[in-house]
Amino acid sequence: MGKTIQVAADRAFDQAKTVLPAEVARGVYMRNAPSLQALKLMHLMIATAGGRMAEEVQHDIRLSEIRRIEGMKNHDRASLTPLFEELRAAVLTFDDPEAMEVTIGGFLDEAVIKYRHEVSGDILVSWYFARTFRRMAEQSNHWAILDRQTVFHLGSKYSVLLFQHVASLAGLEFVREKTFTIPELRALLGVPEGQQKRFADLNRNCLQMALSEINQLSRLTLTARPNKIGRTVASVTIGWQEKGDPREAKRELAASKVGRKARRDGTSETVPTAFPATGGIAYSARWLDIKKAAGCNADNQKIAADFRRFLSDRGIARDAGNIDKLFADFCRKVGKV
Repeated sequence: MGKTIQVAADRAFDQAKTVLPAEVARGVYMRNAPSLQALKLMHLMIATAGGRMAEEVQHDIRLSEIRRIEGMKNHDRASLTPLFEELRAAVLTFDDPEAMEVTIGGFLDEAVIKYRHEVSGDILVSWYFARTFRRMAEQSNHWAILDRQTVFHLGSKYSVLLFQHVASLAGLEFVREKTFTIPELRALLGVPEGQQKRFADLNRNCLQMALSEINQLSRLTLTARPNKIGRTVASVTIGWQEKGDPREAKRELAASKVGRKARRDGTSETVPTAFPATGGIAYSARWLDIKKAAGCNADNQKIAADFRRFLSDRGIARDAGNIDKLFADFCRKVGKV
């Protein structure tokens, strides 16, 4: 058994991180790359399996868990079916130079959507991973530890594929960049044959969009440097580094996605005002400052949960125009404990 499975088993109770075999994370191994929502579903399936991803066993997940993912809350049996079809069609190719073997296989063997109790919304999805994925996971000694919320909040498949690839390299001590030929970059981003033929289109519509999203929402800052031969771009070098202060990215993950593109593009100067959807406020200077100014010393996790309940009971949106004042007033009522 490789080290990846042991790492996944050790992190089985970490709901914030997903351990992904590097062979899968490095998207150049995947052909017929799935859509954004299918990729998010793939990450949830791998996270659910955890240390058992290499075992030939049935894995299960309920529809309610899938609906918790950003942008997937409206899924039902009919809309899930094509996502599993995409995952079934994805091709994993693994070249082992030592054994001098190339293995071509898949990610998913079969999935079953059990909708006997569909009226009550209780749908159960069961699946078996394909032999190629299981063997890849079992033999893997390199892995990517991905922030799950970052993956679930990314808004394009290009962003997910690039993020998981770079995350699998970011832990290597002396590696800070990697150069891709244009065909390799197209394969990495899952750009279908015949689309984005010119580098200018590939760069503008796929690469730059992915870089902007990842830099806004993740712990990494990515850069891309085109390398020319004459007047032709022959390759692109992608570099990365850990952010010294990841709080801005965490605030953006907690904020409403409405206006996110405008904030990313710099066309909006509005500071995100949405109260975090989950978790506490320990990493949010904005809400901590309001709480402190109100003279409140309650537990950060508890007051966040209580305030969300307060909003829900009254039908108030987390991004209401007066959300700051509402939270300040709430903190004053709680006061010192």
